[in-house]
Amino acid sequence: MPEHKIQTLDPKTDGSSKDIVQENIEKLKEIFPEIFTEDKIDFHKLKETLGDYTDTQEDRYNFTWHGKSSASRIAQTPSTGTLRPCKEESKNWETTGNLFIEGDNLEVLKLLQKSYHKKIKMIYIDPPYNTGKEFIYPDNYKDNLNTYLKYSGQIDDEGCKFSSNSEQSGRYHTNWLNMMYPRLKLARNLLRDDGVIFISIDDNEQSNLKKICDEIFGEDNFVAVAIWQKVFSPKNTAAYFSEDHDYILIYAKRKDVWSPQLLPRSEEAIARYKNPDEDPRGIWSSGDLTARNFYGQGQYDVIGPTGKKFGAGKGRYWRQNYSKFKELDADNRIWWGEDKNNMPRLKRFISEVKAGVVPQTLLLHTKVGNTQEAKKELLKYAEFNETANVLNSVKPTRLLRHLLKIASTPDKNEIILDFFAGSASLGHAVIAQNHEDKGNRKFILVQLPEPLPKDEPNVKTIADLGKSRLNKVSASLKKCNSFIGKGYKVFKLDSSNIKPWDADFDNLEKALFDSVENIKKDRTQDDVLYELQLKYGFDLTGPIEEKIIEGKTIYIIDFGALVICLDSDITIDVVEGIGKLKKELKSKIMRVVFKDNGFKTDVVKTNAIQILKQYKIEDVKSL
Repeated sequence: MPEHKIQTLDPKTDGSSKDIVQENIEKLKEIFPEIFTEDKIDFHKLKETLGDYTDTQEDRYNFTWHGKSSASRIAQTPSTGTLRPCKEESKNWETTGNLFIEGDNLEVLKLLQKSYHKKIKMIYIDPPYNTGKEFIYPDNYKDNLNTYLKYSGQIDDEGCKFSSNSEQSGRYHTNWLNMMYPRLKLARNLLRDDGVIFISIDDNEQSNLKKICDEIFGEDNFVAVAIWQKVFSPKNTAAYFSEDHDYILIYAKRKDVWSPQLLPRSEEAIARYKNPDEDPRGIWSSGDLTARNFYGQGQYDVIGPTGKKFGAGKGRYWRQNYSKFKELDADNRIWWGEDKNNMPRLKRFISEVKAGVVPQTLLLHTKVGNTQEAKKELLKYAEFNETANVLNSVKPTRLLRHLLKIASTPDKNEIILDFFAGSASLGHAVIAQNHEDKGNRKFILVQLPEPLPKDEPNVKTIADLGKSRLNKVSASLKKCNSFIGKGYKVFKLDSSNIKPWDADFDNLEKALFDSVENIKKDRTQDDVLYELQLKYGFDLTGPIEEKIIEGKTIYIIDFGALVICLDSDITIDVVEGIGKLKKELKSKIMRVVFKDNGFKTDVVKTNAIQILKQYKIEDVKSL
C-alpha cells in the first residue's frame, strides 16, 4: 500500500499570494487545449485559432512607455507577505465587516486576490495626481515587500525614502504610469462582473489614465468621464485659466452587466408634480408635445375644448400622429390648461416615469460638495492639531455618497474598496450612507503609513489620521440616533509568519533546529490564523469559531470550510474529534491544517490523514 503523508505547506509556494500567471494559463488550457505542446504554449497555433483577430503589424496603434512590460510583470508576481491582525487599533473587532489595512497597496492588492476575487462591487480611488509634489509609490520589482518594510521602519531602512515625482526626474509620466498600471490590473480582478470603478484625476495624467484604463478594462467598458466642480470661486492668481474642476473616470467591469442606479429626485423636482384636475392616477407634470425633428405625420391642427385651433408651430412637428393624439386626449392625458384654452401638453404621471433621475456627468459643487467643504469635514472629524496636516486632495463625503448611490444595488449590501484611502473619506461616506438608507455596505481601505507633514502627539501618519476620523464619525452618529458604528479591523502588511527553509551550511545544526519550529518566534496564533485565511481565500471578516477538543483549540473558519489547529501534542483523539466536526457542521468540503511539529508522536502524524479520510476529509496539510 502506498504511504500517505500530510502535505506540508511550502511558504515559497503555498505561502505566496494568488499566482495570476498560472491561473491565466489554466484558463487558456480550458478554452484552447490544442495550443499546448508539452505544457508550453504554441503561439503559432494560438494565432491560427484566433484567425483574423490577431494583428502582427508593427505600426498598429499602441500605447506604451519605458518600463511597461516590467510593470505588467510585477502585477503577476505573487506576494510572499501577509496581513497581520492589529486588534488593539481596531474597533468592534468581533462584529465589524470593515477592513482598514496599512501597507503598500500593490502588495496588499496581491494578497487580496484569493479572498476577494470578483467580490468588490465598487472601487473608488483618488491616486496621486502627479503634480510634482505628491508622494509616489516606487516599486522594487525584485522585492517590493522588502522596500515597504524598509520604508515603514520594520527593518533597517538604510536611508530608504519614498519621494515625490518631479518633472526634473526625466521620467515624469513614466514613473506615474509604472506606479498605476499594475495596481489597476490587480484591482480589476477584484471587481464583480457587475462592478464599477471611479477614479479621480486632473489634467496632468487624465489622458494617460484614460489610455491605460481602456487597455486594462477594455474600451467597450468605458462608461463616462464626469466633471466635478471642486471650487466655486475663480482663482485670480492663475497664470492662464482658473482650474475649477477635476475629472472622475468611470469604467464598468462588464458594461453589458453593470448599470447605474437612478438617483432620488430632489424635493424641488418632486414639487413640480401636481394634480390640478384631481386625476385619479395621481400627481403629474406636463411636457411639450412638439419637437423640431422632422416627422412626416406630425403636421396637423387640433381643436381644443373651447374650439380654439392649435398647430405645432413654425419649424416644429407634433411628436405623435393625429390618431395617437386623439387617443391620448380621450384618456385624459392631454392638459389644455386651467381654462382649457392653452397649447396642449402631455401629462406625465410620477407613477409611470422612472423611479429616479439618470446620473449626470456634470457634478456641481452645490449638489456634491467642494474641496473647501472636504477640508472642513476633515478638521471636524479627524484628530490633529496642525492645519498643515489638512490634506489638499481630500474629497467631500457628499461626492463619494453620490457615487455610492449610483453604484449600489437595491439591497445595499456590497463591499466597497479604496486602495488610496488617504484620510478615509470613503470609509466616512460608507458609514454615513449606511446610516441614511439603512444599508449594510462594507469597506476595505488601504493606506500606506505615510508620515504627516508635521508631527502630531497622537497621530503620526496619514493612516492614523484616517482611523481617528472613522472613530469620530461613528461616535457622532451613535450620539445622534443611537447608531452603532460598525468599526473596522486593522491589518498591517508584513512578511510571512512562516519561515522558509534556507539551509545555512556554515551552521547546519542550528538551521536544522530552527526548521523544527518554522513559525517565526515573534508571531502569534492569530497572525498565522489570518495568513492561512488569506492563502485559502477566505474573507478576513468572516466568522471564526473556537472549539476545544481534548484540551486543544480548534479554529473553525466559515462554518467548517477550513479547520485549523496550531496547538502542540495533538493526539489521535484530537484528530478523531476534528473528523466528527464535518458531520456536526454539515460542511460539504472541509480543509484541515495542523502545525507540522504539533503531533504528539510520528505515529499520530502518520495516521492522521487516514483517520480524516474516513470522515471524507481529503485536503489535509501541515505548516
